[in-house]
Amino acid sequence: MVGLSVGEKYFIQGGINQNLRSDGRKRDTYRPIFVETGVIPQANGSARVRIGTTEVIASVKAELGRPSALHPDKGKVAIFVDCSPVAEPTFEGRGGEDLSTELSVALQHCLLGGKSGAGAGIDPSSLVVAEGKVCWDLYIDGLIVSSDGNLLDALGAAIKAALSNTGIPRVHVTAAASGDEQPEVDISDEEFLQFDTSEVPVIVTLTKVGRHYIVDATSEEESQMSSAISFSINRKGHICGLTKRGGSGIDPSVISDMISVAQHISEQLITKLESEISAAEAGEDEL
Repeated sequence: MVGLSVGEKYFIQGGINQNLRSDGRKRDTYRPIFVETGVIPQANGSARVRIGTTEVIASVKAELGRPSALHPDKGKVAIFVDCSPVAEPTFEGRGGEDLSTELSVALQHCLLGGKSGAGAGIDPSSLVVAEGKVCWDLYIDGLIVSSDGNLLDALGAAIKAALSNTGIPRVHVTAAASGDEQPEVDISDEEFLQFDTSEVPVIVTLTKVGRHYIVDATSEEESQMSSAISFSINRKGHICGLTKRGGSGIDPSVISDMISVAQHISEQLITKLESEISAAEAGEDEL
């Protein structure tokens, strides 16, 4: 937890009121964003994202599994977040475990849609190899390396970048199965399927400090927040999910305005992020 003096608190809130934050940004401006892909060779896909001095890594591991009985035409996706104690002393012990759980649940709400899978940024039906028999299980892991606020947006960006870097081996069913038996499959060592990440949303968090909402809050700014709403928004401007934290309530009359602001900011974020991903992958190809 960031400990601030009374003077520092006034300075932060006063700057936000005047639309000039302590690091020189306006209320609706992100810190510089940098992306590096392919950072974990043993994963099917991975990426490192830095937003200011917040740094996170996301990796994607794919394993063959069996679809659930409730959704035989869908694969499975699980998201887990680990808060490294190196990133923040408060991540030691219970503090890190609670935050890991909070972030994991928030990412699932924002990226995986409802229980039916509706609104998911990752299409689970694309993970099926043989309906009711074989599917890909995706395990998405996020690691917080350095923490200076806005962790959810950074993790969402890293997951989108890691998925764009993910290649899943093409699987051919070589012999059909009868009854409850599993079919025989052949996993290619040479053919890989790439994810279409154009529909994978980004996460835009609006953090309320005093009377105003800001984007990409630093740890110091977050320590002064009354509430925060994170919107998951895709390229078409559709809201795929949202999550709220903080005890303060939000006036329903401002929600539509917040959505409009988040949609506008998401366009800029998607453009910047996809440009960074393309540059990162071009650099990988040259190696």
